[in-house]
Amino acid sequence: VITGRNKDSIFRNFFTPIISTPELAWLAKAINYRQGAPTAKILGKPVSIVGANDQSAETKIRGATVALAYADEVTVLPDSFFRMLLSRLSLDGSQLLGTTNPDSPYHWLKTDYLDRLDELHDWRNFNFTLDDNPALSEEYKESLKAEYTGLWYKRFILGQWVAAEGAVYDMWNPTEHVIPWENIPPIRQTLAVGMDYGTTNPTDAVMLALGVDDRLYAVDEWRATKTQGNLTDAQTSEQFRNWLYQTRHLPDRHYNRDKYADRPRHIIVDPAAGSFKVQLYEDGLRNIRNADNNVAYGIKLVGSLLSEGKLKISNRCKWLLKEFPSYVWDPKATEQGQDKPIKANDHALDALRYALVTTETLWRRATK
Repeated sequence: VITGRNKDSIFRNFFTPIISTPELAWLAKAINYRQGAPTAKILGKPVSIVGANDQSAETKIRGATVALAYADEVTVLPDSFFRMLLSRLSLDGSQLLGTTNPDSPYHWLKTDYLDRLDELHDWRNFNFTLDDNPALSEEYKESLKAEYTGLWYKRFILGQWVAAEGAVYDMWNPTEHVIPWENIPPIRQTLAVGMDYGTTNPTDAVMLALGVDDRLYAVDEWRATKTQGNLTDAQTSEQFRNWLYQTRHLPDRHYNRDKYADRPRHIIVDPAAGSFKVQLYEDGLRNIRNADNNVAYGIKLVGSLLSEGKLKISNRCKWLLKEFPSYVWDPKATEQGQDKPIKANDHALDALRYALVTTETLWRRATK
């Protein structure tokens, strides 16, 4: 059995390195596998390829007899699936080989297994850091070390099991990260407006642009205004479109060459806001995209960009400036082995995260 979060991640993390490494050409020839397929043949042996993305995944291997298992990124697997997989290793000499990045010290893999190695006599744990990988160039290692910060640096670079505590963006420094709106440099492209939609909570929008200096800029921000009661989708859409089309989001000099300099390529909306997206479409907006709402990845991405000086926030983004220093990890979630921020005062941050993650393929090459 080869298992991971899903078949795509298994192909990316297990099969692709073998196929693309010249020194492993002999092994690649002994692999018969098509991406997405449920089975493979490796060195003449049948292998089941099992994605395990939720607690029900353990039913996929019930009743199986497994001689050898490889588990990719064990900390992202459901604990019920992992326990079931262990119970399937019923042959003499059966083995499980697992890889993982560190996570919270309260994660089930750490508390139930790695912290009990003196009791689990058939378990072995091997710790590696980034510098132990001979396949990586020094230049690439240095770029990763610069990219990761705080919590993620300790986990992914140093290999430490550390908890998410305190400020999420502990690198936030207004002196370094805030730019006067009037000083925004020439813009190469206005990438997107990210929108976090709320019915009882505020609806926020953040405009993201890529500068000619290859930095990203949160240039402007909008929050729906309630007079009394909650706004309808139509009312919110009208307010948003008035802001989008009737406000100059960049200093005047930006429009000398392009009068549409602040027109975003995409409007990126909270994927859960189905009725609001329909309303925007009915009101004439055609460049609407669902946001990529991978929270953990988005937080890591924002933190990396701030640390590398590749993301600047204009002083017109007043809600972002309030939320950055007050965004903290949830201690109750930490005790359960989960990395989750407290869901409060995060609407502008969510909008920014949506814009950054969903357009990453558009700006990533420029910011390298």
